[in-house]
Amino acid sequence: MDDANGHPGRSDRGPVSRRTVLRAATVSAAALGTAGLTAGPALATAADDRAPRAGRRRVPVDQISIQLYTLRDQLAIDLPGTLAELRRIGYRRVEHAGFVDRTATEFRAALDTAGLRATSGHVEIPQPFDPAAWERTLADAVTVGCRYVVQSWFGMGPDGLPLRDPQAYRQFARDLDQAGRMAARAGLRFGYHNHHLEFVPLTDGRTGFEILAAGTDPRRVHFELDLFWTWRGAQDPVDVIRAHRGRIRQFHVKDIDWLGNFADLGDGMIDFGRIFDRAGEAGVEEYIVERDDAGEAPRQPADALETARKGFVYLSSLRY
Repeated sequence: MDDANGHPGRSDRGPVSRRTVLRAATVSAAALGTAGLTAGPALATAADDRAPRAGRRRVPVDQISIQLYTLRDQLAIDLPGTLAELRRIGYRRVEHAGFVDRTATEFRAALDTAGLRATSGHVEIPQPFDPAAWERTLADAVTVGCRYVVQSWFGMGPDGLPLRDPQAYRQFARDLDQAGRMAARAGLRFGYHNHHLEFVPLTDGRTGFEILAAGTDPRRVHFELDLFWTWRGAQDPVDVIRAHRGRIRQFHVKDIDWLGNFADLGDGMIDFGRIFDRAGEAGVEEYIVERDDAGEAPRQPADALETARKGFVYLSSLRY
């Protein structure tokens, strides 16, 4: 997918293609039940959440962001033009996924020219953990101007299948905790971004998400809850929020269609208002638009800008 600068689809085990990720989704769906593939049962609204909403609440416009992985191919074609278009759409902040073959200083300059801030960035902690390498990653994040750095990926074994070993998750939780401690010293908040893999039952009956939550200090490690991948993991985001109050500082807001595929915001079947009702309970400070396949064939790279526009319009106009 992208390069070693820290994008969601690459792990310490080497590049991971979207096809591999979705194959793992099918495998994990088998482990979770059919809900893991289509998320149909998980999308049914619980009885205690069916009360009509007043529709007076809204997503703060200054908390709307976009994960630049959504526009990765278009950014590679025209970085300054793509960033300028995001600013015209209405975005003021972005979450980076690497620096598009620029240095951190050059990437920051491109953002400044466009009038954008990279308040968050997807990174990967070194495996095995290397404090010196992690310090360099944190230094780049400070240069770019990030407030958050977020571990983008974990949970797939070298065979391309979901990890089922609890010990692997326990060790990774220790690494996350150390990374979060160092990030705090650098003035940054450190988070973990989930996919569906963390919700696959492990050999001891727990899930990786449970182990990562229990094995990390909430003061050092928060969660960036990806709403699409949470559904694909057969989990209701509202239940995850209830279980981890105050610890979910960022949402990845992406929609899902009836076949379990990606969709532009508002075109799928996720009731985002129901989830956003819990934003205060969660502790959310950023709503980050993303669509993993926005510029992939048969779509053209520039089509990802339409995904970005629809996402901003949807979030800025939603009342719940």
